[in-house]
Amino acid sequence: MSDMASFRAAVTAWAAGGPGDPARELALSVPVRAVVLLEGPSDVAAVDALAASRGRDLAAEGVCVLPMGGAMSVGRFAHLLGPTGLGLRLTGLCDEAERGYYTRGLERAGVAEQTFFVCAADLEDELIRALGVARVEELVGLEGDLRALRTFLNQPAQRGRTAQQQLRRFFGTKKGRKIHYGRVLVEALDPARVPAPLDGLLAGL
Repeated sequence: MSDMASFRAAVTAWAAGGPGDPARELALSVPVRAVVLLEGPSDVAAVDALAASRGRDLAAEGVCVLPMGGAMSVGRFAHLLGPTGLGLRLTGLCDEAERGYYTRGLERAGVAEQTFFVCAADLEDELIRALGVARVEELVGLEGDLRALRTFLNQPAQRGRTAQQQLRRFFGTKKGRKIHYGRVLVEALDPARVPAPLDGLLAGL
């Protein structure tokens, strides 16, 4: 396990009620200068993929990309890592629907809300809009999932939904699929078409 992975694991354990000393010690020895708080591992896959496409190694730069396991955890992580805790710079992505959790949690932890970037629906939605439905369907085919997608689209529950909504739902229907496509969709982006929240996040690190 790398030093940054060890720090991430220590912070996650701390947020779950474990001791804070391991995270405090690793924050100094790694060292860590910033933490990107993300809702889940699919967002991490997308951020890591974009960083790699731009020739950046965030861990080597002292940036910890950390999945929180849900938007409602943001206050806890911000309290431990921000001004009231380790004093690290915090940034990240959030969905518009979860913005309230972030606003309240960050405010209590003394973190400026404007350091977080908001996706209109979620990051998958941003990526699908940037690539276009036809290109995303092409990528699904290249990844060997076209038959699964067609089966999914034939379900009665998908009738009446837009193609974009259907693709978003499809990515969440199998464990690990959202993580996989978080990377695949980002790697397929034209550099000039990177969604603004994701682009802004990377540019600010």
